[in-house]
Amino acid sequence: MKTADTYPARYWHAIDDGRIQCDLCPRDCKLHEGQRGACFVRMRNNDQMVLTTYGRSSGFCIDPIEKKPLHHFYPGSSVLSFGTAGCNLACKFCQNWDISKSRDMDSLMDEASPEAIARAAEQHGCRSVAFTYNDPVIFAEYAMDVADACHARGIQTVAVTAGYMHEQARRDFYSKIDAANVDLKAFTDDFYFKLTSAHLQPVLDTLVYLVHETKVWLEITTLLIPGHNDADAEITAMCRWLVKELGPDVPLHFSAFHPDHKMLDVAATPKATLVRARQIAIKEGLHYVYVGNVHDSEGDTTFCPHCQATLIERDWYNILQYDLTPQGCCPHCGGAIAGHFAGEVGHFGCRRIPINIGA
Repeated sequence: MKTADTYPARYWHAIDDGRIQCDLCPRDCKLHEGQRGACFVRMRNNDQMVLTTYGRSSGFCIDPIEKKPLHHFYPGSSVLSFGTAGCNLACKFCQNWDISKSRDMDSLMDEASPEAIARAAEQHGCRSVAFTYNDPVIFAEYAMDVADACHARGIQTVAVTAGYMHEQARRDFYSKIDAANVDLKAFTDDFYFKLTSAHLQPVLDTLVYLVHETKVWLEITTLLIPGHNDADAEITAMCRWLVKELGPDVPLHFSAFHPDHKMLDVAATPKATLVRARQIAIKEGLHYVYVGNVHDSEGDTTFCPHCQATLIERDWYNILQYDLTPQGCCPHCGGAIAGHFAGEVGHFGCRRIPINIGA
């Protein structure tokens, strides 16, 4: 395995003024020798782009799949989760800012090859490996190599991402991903520009691409921030777009904000806001709508969209009731439930197990 400081990155080209331009995401960073992109981990070195975090991680944990959150991708199963450092967005409300905004490469204490990660997932009985904690877009080459190693062992892959990518990188990356949770951070470009230093349209393009051109299982999360993206009109417009462009079966998670990073002066999201947003989404025709970061048994539960029967009752990450046929259908009316389900439900529960992986 090449060292992180010299691992050649893809998705860049030379431009006429002597700089090189990163083509991974819409930030289009243009770099002189020795400069890093906005993500901080893609760097110009010896007139090429290198990925400085290849093979290095901020840590490995085994999590419940529901924590990603994915409620319709093998419920109750365990997932080996890891991230690196850096991010290509600059969210003022980032809740993993110590990792995503890290400028200290020495904080990446764990080194692991793609084969070592896949082997560890298999040994610990994980159905999948998740690229999470920071956005896997910026370590795409590493993530794709890990995905190849996982698939060779029958292990699936999950991306937790903001979905901010250019078209070619998007196609390459998602050809190796089995499920994704994409953060749709708001439904206005003004929010994206002011609070994330990004734009809305590339994220919408990713969502449309995933649903209509791939077999990737997709769920969406929106963190509701009081006074910024929680107005009824914006939530309604977003849900109407989701139903029209993606269809009613893509699960949507409304998650509660807590004061963090550069938004310490904004109050935490009231539970009532999440409940109201969920009601709006259901009224607009979405079949599977959940709430997160608060305790709400109804908002955690999967109901049959055909007959309204309770199918998967959850308490946080614990599954209290599982009532699906092996084919993923409602046993009461026979209606199909969108998602990926096994013959038996897992019972990993609320545990979070840090593990060490040898290189």
